[in-house]
Amino acid sequence: MSQFKGAGQAPARPWAADALSWLIGPITHQEFFDRYYEREALIVPRDEPTRFAPLLSIAHLDSLIASADLRANTIDLADASRELDRAGWVMDGGAVDRAVIAHQHALGATIILQQLHQSDPDLAAFCRAMEQTFSCHVQTNIYLTPPSAQGFHTHYDNHDVFVLQVEGEKLWRLYGTPVTTPYRGEGFERGKYDLGEKTSEFVLKAGDCAYVPRGLVHDASTSGDGPSLHITCGLIVKTWAEVVLEAVSEVALSEPEFRRSLPPGHAHRDYDRTQAQVLFDRLMKILPERARMDSAFDLMVDGFIRSRDSDIAGAVVSGALPLDPAQAYVLKATIPWRLAEDGDTLVLIAPGGDLDIKQAEEAAYRRALSGDPFVLADLGLDDADKVLRRLIAFGVIEPA
Repeated sequence: MSQFKGAGQAPARPWAADALSWLIGPITHQEFFDRYYEREALIVPRDEPTRFAPLLSIAHLDSLIASADLRANTIDLADASRELDRAGWVMDGGAVDRAVIAHQHALGATIILQQLHQSDPDLAAFCRAMEQTFSCHVQTNIYLTPPSAQGFHTHYDNHDVFVLQVEGEKLWRLYGTPVTTPYRGEGFERGKYDLGEKTSEFVLKAGDCAYVPRGLVHDASTSGDGPSLHITCGLIVKTWAEVVLEAVSEVALSEPEFRRSLPPGHAHRDYDRTQAQVLFDRLMKILPERARMDSAFDLMVDGFIRSRDSDIAGAVVSGALPLDPAQAYVLKATIPWRLAEDGDTLVLIAPGGDLDIKQAEEAAYRRALSGDPFVLADLGLDDADKVLRRLIAFGVIEPA
């Protein structure tokens, strides 16, 4: 079986067991999080040109651009040497003129496939595996840059990225960090920041990987004689500021003073803020006494889980077939979930929706979620098939 994307057969998924190690090994998880994460760049060179071939190839990208229903929000062009007008390749109705895309690429423009993981099952599986480690939304953008070209001006990203060099080579230059861990909406503005001196320069070759934390200024251009294809894997994280805001919101539900309106006339230029400061100080004293991290943390966790797409591959095919009592099942390794109490009801929070669990079914669900393989009889219910089919339909379990 070929390992290459676009070869006509399903590729192996070498990242499935540990996606982060597949990218940064032999650097360990602990070393990465202690030294590099949100702090400094990491470059992982390898003499393994086909390492990322199971995810993508230029040939596969060429076929996709030639045949897919491309829309304005899925494909873009960029060229640091000139201004490009999207109206030149986006037609009425939002469809994309693929001939213009190909022609502009031949003239030096980088082709960008945005959020390709939403339609490509291998990239989707890779993102789910990364999400298992980071507990945040993980996305992919694809960049195909022609020889002797640069897609973007010097800038920083407002989210951390892993760069997977799939084919060709790219020369990267790193500068300063004018904004440490910028907010998601705190985008780079040309002319606003001191970029600093160039601190590092390196070439990513096929099979190499780099981690670039948000806020670190950089640029990149094609190196060598051929085109460069790389995958940018972006981490869309939640911050402690968001946890604190959730905690304040929770306190406000039980403390009426937090819900009082601002004083009448507070927008006047001559408004005296003395009494407002007194009230503000009193509210700030209440927060340490009433704010609870666990409640706010649970909201963040549940929001992340519910926002994930269900991985229901195989569920439709197997849904109408009789269940084999001898078939073993197991919890999917990359599925995020949490059991929570909602009043007197136990709820399984999972991608795709919440599942209410009857008291008589609790032991069966806990057995299925234990991580150990099980067969139908292990669930210990007369109607265990209903529980099993429900978990299959929501993509929580899979055949062992």
